[in-house]
Amino acid sequence: MTEAPTSIRRPPAPNPAERAKTIATRNGPASLLPTCDRADLGGERVVPVLHHVHPSGSVSVLLPDDHSMVVHAAKQTQRGELAVMIELADQAPVDLREPIRGLLWITGWLRPLSPESARARAVAIAETRPDERLLDVGHGVTLLRLTPASLVLADAEGTHSLRPHTFSAAPPDPFHDYEAQWLRHLESDHSDVVEQLAEHLPAELRGGRIRPLGLDRFGLRLRVESDAGDHDVRLAFSKSVDSPPQLAAELRRLVGCPFLRGRSG
Repeated sequence: MTEAPTSIRRPPAPNPAERAKTIATRNGPASLLPTCDRADLGGERVVPVLHHVHPSGSVSVLLPDDHSMVVHAAKQTQRGELAVMIELADQAPVDLREPIRGLLWITGWLRPLSPESARARAVAIAETRPDERLLDVGHGVTLLRLTPASLVLADAEGTHSLRPHTFSAAPPDPFHDYEAQWLRHLESDHSDVVEQLAEHLPAELRGGRIRPLGLDRFGLRLRVESDAGDHDVRLAFSKSVDSPPQLAAELRRLVGCPFLRGRSG
Protein backbone atom coordinates (compact mmCIF):
# COMPACT_ATOMS: atom_id res chain seq x y z
CA MET A 1 0.00 0.00 0.00
CA THR A 2 1.46 3.38 -0.95
CA GLU A 3 1.16 6.40 1.25
CA ALA A 4 -0.44 9.68 0.33
CA PRO A 5 2.22 12.33 -0.27
CA THR A 6 2.28 15.02 2.39
CA SER A 7 4.66 17.37 4.17
CA ILE A 8 2.45 17.61 7.25
CA ARG A 9 3.41 15.75 10.43
CA ARG A 10 1.87 12.29 10.69
CA PRO A 11 -1.20 12.35 12.97
CA PRO A 12 -1.40 10.25 16.14
CA ALA A 13 -2.54 6.63 16.02
CA PRO A 14 -3.01 3.87 18.62
CA ASN A 15 0.30 2.37 19.73
CA PRO A 16 1.42 -0.97 18.24
CA ALA A 17 0.29 -3.05 21.23
CA GLU A 18 -3.19 -1.49 21.11
CA ARG A 19 -3.44 -2.11 17.37
CA ALA A 20 -2.31 -5.71 17.82
CA LYS A 21 -4.82 -6.28 20.62
CA THR A 22 -7.58 -4.82 18.44
CA ILE A 23 -6.79 -7.18 15.55
CA ALA A 24 -6.68 -10.13 17.94
CA THR A 25 -9.96 -9.18 19.58
CA ARG A 26 -11.77 -9.07 16.23
CA ASN A 27 -10.95 -12.79 15.62
CA GLY A 28 -10.54 -12.35 11.87
CA PRO A 29 -9.30 -15.00 9.42
CA ALA A 30 -6.43 -17.10 10.78
CA SER A 31 -4.01 -19.75 9.60
CA LEU A 32 -1.51 -21.90 11.49
CA LEU A 33 2.01 -22.84 10.37
CA PRO A 34 4.88 -24.81 11.91
CA THR A 35 7.86 -22.49 12.44
CA CYS A 36 10.45 -24.96 11.15
CA ASP A 37 10.76 -27.16 8.08
CA ARG A 38 8.73 -30.19 9.04
CA ALA A 39 8.13 -32.51 6.09
CA ASP A 40 5.82 -34.59 8.26
CA LEU A 41 3.56 -31.58 8.75
CA GLY A 42 3.54 -30.63 5.08
CA GLY A 43 4.61 -27.03 5.72
CA GLU A 44 1.18 -25.85 4.59
CA ARG A 45 -1.15 -23.32 6.11
CA VAL A 46 -3.77 -24.85 8.34
CA VAL A 47 -7.10 -23.09 8.84
CA PRO A 48 -8.35 -23.98 12.33
CA VAL A 49 -11.90 -25.12 12.93
CA LEU A 50 -11.97 -22.20 15.38
CA HIS A 51 -9.42 -19.93 17.00
CA HIS A 52 -9.68 -17.53 19.90
CA VAL A 53 -7.01 -15.10 21.13
CA HIS A 54 -7.18 -14.53 24.87
CA PRO A 55 -6.26 -11.14 26.41
CA SER A 56 -2.91 -12.59 27.55
CA GLY A 57 -1.95 -13.46 23.97
CA SER A 58 -2.53 -17.17 24.51
CA VAL A 59 -4.46 -18.68 21.59
CA SER A 60 -6.99 -21.49 21.74
CA VAL A 61 -7.06 -23.53 18.54
CA LEU A 62 -9.56 -26.20 17.51
CA LEU A 63 -8.38 -28.85 15.05
CA PRO A 64 -9.79 -32.24 14.00
CA ASP A 65 -8.61 -35.07 16.27
CA ASP A 66 -6.76 -36.80 13.43
CA HIS A 67 -5.00 -33.71 12.08
CA SER A 68 -1.24 -34.18 11.76
CA MET A 69 -0.56 -31.08 13.85
CA VAL A 70 -2.62 -32.52 16.72
CA VAL A 71 -0.76 -35.82 16.49
CA HIS A 72 2.66 -34.16 16.47
CA ALA A 73 1.76 -31.69 19.21
CA ALA A 74 0.76 -34.63 21.41
CA LYS A 75 4.07 -36.38 20.68
CA GLN A 76 6.06 -33.24 21.38
CA THR A 77 4.60 -32.92 24.88
CA GLN A 78 6.88 -35.82 25.79
CA ARG A 79 10.02 -33.98 24.56
CA GLY A 80 9.00 -30.31 24.42
CA GLU A 81 6.23 -28.33 22.76
CA LEU A 82 5.63 -27.91 19.02
CA ALA A 83 6.78 -24.49 17.76
CA VAL A 84 4.12 -22.86 15.55
CA MET A 85 2.98 -19.49 14.29
CA ILE A 86 -0.59 -18.29 13.86
CA GLU A 87 -1.29 -15.50 11.38
CA LEU A 88 -4.30 -13.25 12.01
CA ALA A 89 -5.60 -11.01 9.23
CA ASP A 90 -7.30 -7.70 9.87
CA GLN A 91 -9.90 -7.59 7.13
CA ALA A 92 -11.73 -4.40 6.20
CA PRO A 93 -15.48 -4.53 6.89
CA VAL A 94 -16.33 -2.96 3.52
CA ASP A 95 -15.73 -4.60 0.15
CA LEU A 96 -12.33 -3.30 -0.94
CA ARG A 97 -10.21 -4.62 -3.79
CA GLU A 98 -7.34 -4.99 -1.26
CA PRO A 99 -9.24 -5.97 1.90
CA ILE A 100 -6.39 -6.86 4.31
CA ARG A 101 -5.50 -3.86 6.46
CA GLY A 102 -2.90 -5.56 8.63
CA LEU A 103 -1.43 -8.84 9.84
CA LEU A 104 -0.57 -10.10 13.31
CA TRP A 105 1.74 -13.08 13.76
CA ILE A 106 1.85 -14.85 17.12
CA THR A 107 4.70 -17.34 17.50
CA GLY A 108 4.87 -19.80 20.36
CA TRP A 109 4.44 -23.37 21.52
CA LEU A 110 1.43 -25.53 20.81
CA ARG A 111 0.23 -28.36 22.99
CA PRO A 112 -3.09 -30.19 23.48
CA LEU A 113 -4.94 -29.80 26.77
CA SER A 114 -6.21 -32.54 29.01
CA PRO A 115 -9.93 -33.35 28.53
CA GLU A 116 -10.81 -31.52 31.75
CA SER A 117 -8.76 -28.43 30.91
CA ALA A 118 -10.09 -28.40 27.34
CA ARG A 119 -13.70 -28.44 28.53
CA ALA A 120 -13.05 -25.68 31.07
CA ARG A 121 -11.32 -23.55 28.45
CA ALA A 122 -14.15 -24.10 25.95
CA VAL A 123 -16.69 -22.97 28.56
CA ALA A 124 -14.61 -19.88 29.33
CA ILE A 125 -14.46 -18.97 25.63
CA ALA A 126 -18.21 -19.53 25.22
CA GLU A 127 -18.94 -17.04 28.01
CA THR A 128 -17.58 -14.20 25.87
CA ARG A 129 -17.87 -15.73 22.40
CA PRO A 130 -20.65 -18.32 22.08
CA ASP A 131 -19.99 -20.68 19.17
CA GLU A 132 -21.60 -24.06 18.54
CA ARG A 133 -18.26 -25.46 17.35
CA LEU A 134 -17.07 -25.38 20.95
CA LEU A 135 -19.58 -28.13 21.69
CA ASP A 136 -17.50 -30.50 19.55
CA VAL A 137 -14.48 -30.36 21.88
CA GLY A 138 -13.83 -33.97 22.86
CA HIS A 139 -16.19 -35.17 20.13
CA GLY A 140 -14.09 -35.10 16.98
CA VAL A 141 -12.06 -31.95 17.59
CA THR A 142 -9.14 -31.24 19.92
CA LEU A 143 -8.58 -27.96 21.72
CA LEU A 144 -4.92 -26.91 21.79
CA ARG A 145 -3.25 -23.99 23.51
CA LEU A 146 -0.64 -21.80 21.86
CA THR A 147 1.55 -20.14 24.49
CA PRO A 148 3.03 -16.98 22.94
CA ALA A 149 6.76 -16.23 22.83
CA SER A 150 6.66 -13.21 20.51
CA LEU A 151 4.30 -11.20 18.35
CA VAL A 152 4.83 -9.17 15.17
CA LEU A 153 2.39 -6.60 13.81
CA ALA A 154 2.46 -5.28 10.23
CA ASP A 155 -0.01 -2.60 9.15
CA ALA A 156 -0.16 0.84 7.55
CA GLU A 157 1.71 2.35 10.50
CA GLY A 158 4.72 0.04 10.10
CA THR A 159 6.08 -3.28 11.37
CA HIS A 160 6.59 -3.79 15.10
CA SER A 161 7.80 -6.62 17.34
CA LEU A 162 5.97 -7.08 20.64
CA ARG A 163 6.60 -9.04 23.81
CA PRO A 164 3.68 -11.02 25.26
CA HIS A 165 3.54 -8.92 28.46
CA THR A 166 3.23 -5.71 26.38
CA PHE A 167 0.40 -7.22 24.35
CA SER A 168 -1.32 -8.52 27.48
CA ALA A 169 -1.31 -5.10 29.15
CA ALA A 170 -2.72 -3.24 26.12
CA PRO A 171 -6.46 -2.54 25.73
CA PRO A 172 -8.22 -2.96 22.38
CA ASP A 173 -9.47 0.17 20.67
CA PRO A 174 -12.77 1.33 22.23
CA PHE A 175 -14.47 1.07 18.84
CA HIS A 176 -13.25 -2.46 18.00
CA ASP A 177 -16.75 -3.99 18.19
CA TYR A 178 -18.46 -0.92 16.68
CA GLU A 179 -16.20 -0.15 13.74
CA ALA A 180 -17.49 -2.69 11.19
CA GLN A 181 -21.16 -1.73 11.52
CA TRP A 182 -20.36 1.97 11.57
CA LEU A 183 -18.16 1.90 8.45
CA ARG A 184 -20.69 -0.14 6.49
CA HIS A 185 -23.42 2.29 7.52
CA LEU A 186 -21.24 5.26 6.53
CA GLU A 187 -20.62 3.83 3.06
CA SER A 188 -24.11 2.53 2.31
CA ASP A 189 -26.25 5.30 3.81
CA HIS A 190 -24.06 8.40 3.97
CA SER A 191 -22.15 8.67 0.70
CA ASP A 192 -22.63 12.44 0.94
CA VAL A 193 -20.61 12.49 4.17
CA VAL A 194 -17.82 10.49 2.52
CA GLU A 195 -17.77 13.02 -0.33
CA GLN A 196 -17.46 15.87 2.16
CA LEU A 197 -14.64 14.09 3.97
CA ALA A 198 -12.85 13.85 0.62
CA GLU A 199 -12.28 17.62 0.83
CA HIS A 200 -9.52 16.88 3.33
CA LEU A 201 -7.60 14.70 0.85
CA PRO A 202 -4.62 15.93 -1.15
CA ALA A 203 -5.83 17.30 -4.48
CA GLU A 204 -4.06 14.57 -6.45
CA LEU A 205 -6.13 11.86 -4.72
CA ARG A 206 -9.62 13.33 -5.07
CA GLY A 207 -10.26 11.77 -8.46
CA GLY A 208 -10.24 8.23 -7.07
CA ARG A 209 -13.00 6.27 -5.41
CA ILE A 210 -13.15 7.23 -1.72
CA ARG A 211 -13.92 4.38 0.70
CA PRO A 212 -14.17 4.26 4.50
CA LEU A 213 -11.29 2.06 5.65
CA GLY A 214 -10.93 2.18 9.41
CA LEU A 215 -11.90 3.83 12.66
CA ASP A 216 -10.07 4.15 15.96
CA ARG A 217 -10.01 6.53 18.89
CA PHE A 218 -7.57 8.89 17.16
CA GLY A 219 -9.20 9.23 13.76
CA LEU A 220 -10.89 7.97 10.63
CA ARG A 221 -9.01 6.28 7.79
CA LEU A 222 -10.05 6.51 4.14
CA ARG A 223 -8.93 4.36 1.22
CA VAL A 224 -8.61 5.96 -2.20
CA GLU A 225 -8.88 3.41 -5.01
CA SER A 226 -7.65 4.71 -8.36
CA ASP A 227 -6.05 3.50 -11.58
CA ALA A 228 -2.68 4.56 -10.15
CA GLY A 229 -3.09 2.32 -7.10
CA ASP A 230 -4.56 2.47 -3.63
CA HIS A 231 -3.70 5.13 -1.05
CA ASP A 232 -4.65 5.30 2.63
CA VAL A 233 -5.21 8.63 4.38
CA ARG A 234 -5.80 9.23 8.10
CA LEU A 235 -8.08 12.12 9.14
CA ALA A 236 -7.18 13.02 12.71
CA PHE A 237 -9.72 13.81 15.38
CA SER A 238 -9.11 16.90 17.51
CA LYS A 239 -8.70 14.63 20.54
CA SER A 240 -8.85 10.97 21.48
CA VAL A 241 -12.47 9.78 21.71
CA ASP A 242 -14.02 6.72 23.32
CA SER A 243 -17.79 6.90 22.83
CA PRO A 244 -20.32 7.19 19.97
CA PRO A 245 -21.41 10.72 21.00
CA GLN A 246 -17.79 11.91 20.96
CA LEU A 247 -17.31 10.19 17.60
CA ALA A 248 -20.39 11.92 16.18
CA ALA A 249 -19.07 15.30 17.34
CA GLU A 250 -15.69 14.68 15.69
CA LEU A 251 -17.32 13.57 12.45
CA ARG A 252 -19.39 16.76 12.38
CA ARG A 253 -16.19 18.71 12.90
CA LEU A 254 -14.50 16.95 10.00
CA VAL A 255 -17.45 17.44 7.67
CA GLY A 256 -17.96 21.08 8.61
CA CYS A 257 -14.35 22.26 8.77
CA PRO A 258 -12.92 23.54 5.44
CA PHE A 259 -9.37 22.58 6.42
CA LEU A 260 -8.16 19.74 8.64
CA ARG A 261 -4.89 20.13 10.50
CA GLY A 262 -2.79 17.03 11.02
CA ARG A 263 -3.56 15.20 7.77
CA SER A 264 -1.33 12.32 6.70
CA GLY A 265 -1.30 9.28 4.46
